[in-house]
Amino acid sequence: MRSYKTLIVWQRAHKLVLEVYKTTDSFPVSERYGLTSQIRRAAVSIPANIAEGCSRGTDLDTAHFFQIGLGSAAELSYELLLARDLGFMSDDSYQSMVSEVEEISRMLNTLAKQFRGNG
Repeated sequence: MRSYKTLIVWQRAHKLVLEVYKTTDSFPVSERYGLTSQIRRAAVSIPANIAEGCSRGTDLDTAHFFQIGLGSAAELSYELLLARDLGFMSDDSYQSMVSEVEEISRMLNTLAKQFRGNG
């Protein structure tokens, strides 16, 4: 079992979740069970899948959960774009968060390849 908390990618993903929660607090109340909930779930899924992957017994299992985290990052990226386009968040906030999602995605992709043995 690997300690997920020592991974820089997990630390960054966790910090992103905290930022997502702060940002979505200002979304319209009517979106509480819609876009706000979707964005939060996608954001939480990234570090959660990193943590779960680190608890797996084989490198291939670990890589699989990192890939799931990548899928959640792609979902989050779109949902942030939608929130910006709907006027729920500023362009600056969007740019900052989507930049971090892209960097986390690159890191996860690299780790997944390493754990699959082709990185």
